Amino acid sequence: MSAQPKPHYTPELYLELERKADHKSEYFKGEIFAMAGASRNHNRIKENLSIGIGSYLRGKRCQSFSSDMRLHIPSNSLYTYPDLVIVRGEPELLDSNFDTLLNPTVIVEVLSGSTKDYDRGSKFMLYRNIPTFQEYILIDSEQVRAEAWFKPDNGFWTLRTETTQADDSLTIQTLDFTLPLREVYDQTVDLLN
Repeated sequence: MSAQPKPHYTPELYLELERKADHKSEYFKGEIFAMAGASRNHNRIKENLSIGIGSYLRGKRCQSFSSDMRLHIPSNSLYTYPDLVIVRGEPELLDSNFDTLLNPTVIVEVLSGSTKDYDRGSKFMLYRNIPTFQEYILIDSEQVRAEAWFKPDNGFWTLRTETTQADDSLTIQTLDFTLPLREVYDQTVDLLN
């Protein structure tokens, strides 16, 4: 018995299906991938970040969007849902549906056991094709751990901060914003001592 070939979807068909779906899926080079559900800690961390960053951005020329805002990278075909994106200035959108962003400045991913290798590796490489992308924040949902990657004017991504200490802070350099890790991990289960 031979294996069935995987169906090949156009980006237009993916968007049509995705906009009608009751769950989220990613798209890459003709394939659609269902997204896994998130843990309690993952959701709590994402909400804490959204509240902290959103409050800081109020009245500024930046906006944040949570994981329901789809991101598209035309140069490599990826459609995905980062946990949080921040845009400087006006959002550039794929079309008039206001559901697919093109110009993030900062991307935040909350890592889980099933996604951390992808988020740190292949996905980060795909994100680097976004011309406006300057900072990548990774927050682990299974232990206290934060990484902040930054692309300075020379264009070479560097690991600016890495910590496993709950008493440290997370700084988003692009925004000149610092958030204590205890606030990021507030109300998580079994992560703070």
